Formats: sequence, structure tokens, C-alpha cells
Amino acid sequence: MRIRPYIPGKDYEYLSKWINDERTHAYWCANRLSYPITQKSFHDFLEQISIEWTDIAYVATEDNGQPVGFFCYSVNTEDNIGFLKFVIVDKEKRGNGYGKRMLNLALQYAFQITGAKAVQLNVFNENISAKQCYEKVGFVERHIDKDVFSYKDELWSRCNMLITK
Repeated sequence: MRIRPYIPGKDYEYLSKWINDERTHAYWCANRLSYPITQKSFHDFLEQISIEWTDIAYVATEDNGQPVGFFCYSVNTEDNIGFLKFVIVDKEKRGNGYGKRMLNLALQYAFQITGAKAVQLNVFNENISAKQCYEKVGFVERHIDKDVFSYKDELWSRCNMLITK
């Protein structure tokens, strides 16, 4: 597996197939994008978060170059803490260690290339499989904001997790 920058004209076709239900979509982006996503709305969103937060989009690929995962990453230069966002793995690959491998590469990049002293992320507490994946990589829970996101008739809690170098 490798990570590389997201290529809009090449990678969107893969990513767009990984989210095929509203719950997965809400887990992934907290409905910051409408469902289903469109190429234009997604690329406009990526441009917006790159300007606002300096987020850069990446894909994880198989050795043959086929995308199997996606995430955004930025580092806050004031506190030197990186932030992973919009983490997702190809729905056909979930549960097979791809997320863990992708996160380990992302963390290697964060610590060795960007010089972050720690990396954080947010995950909905209800997204049990994602939270377990983050824990397996070494992220630890810092705090939970209870009932901060409304999904249909449910209230979800947001968990902030951190891993240090």
C-alpha cells in the first residue's frame, strides 16, 4: 500500500462508489456534503477546506495504483498537532486491515514528513468499527461531546482521539 495526493480527475470515480448509503455518508462527513455526493460538490468542498484549514486530500492505493482509501490531513502550526479528517476505505475492503495500514502510512507521513508531535481525529461514537480501527492503531480517546449530531431520529456523540509520536 502507498499514499499519494488525491487526483480529482482520476480518483473521484473510486471514492464515489465507497459510500452507497446515508448512514455511511453521515459517519464519513457529518453531512457537510449533501447525499449523494457529486463530483463538483466534492471537489468544491476539498478546495474550501484546503483554503480554510490547509487540508490536503490523499488516497491510499494498492501497489498497482488502484485507490482503496481516502483521507484529508493538515497540521496546525501553532500547536504542531496534525488532524486527520474524512477517513474512508473502499467498502469492499473494510474489515480486512486496509484502514489500519492506511492510517499507519498517514501517521508515518504526519510524524516524519510534517513533523507533527501528535495527530488527532474525530469519530462518531456510534461508528464502532471505525473507532475500533483507530484504537488498534494507537489513538486514545481524549473527550466525547455527547449528542452533538442529529441523524434522522438519532443523536450521535463525537469522540476526539489523539495519538502522540
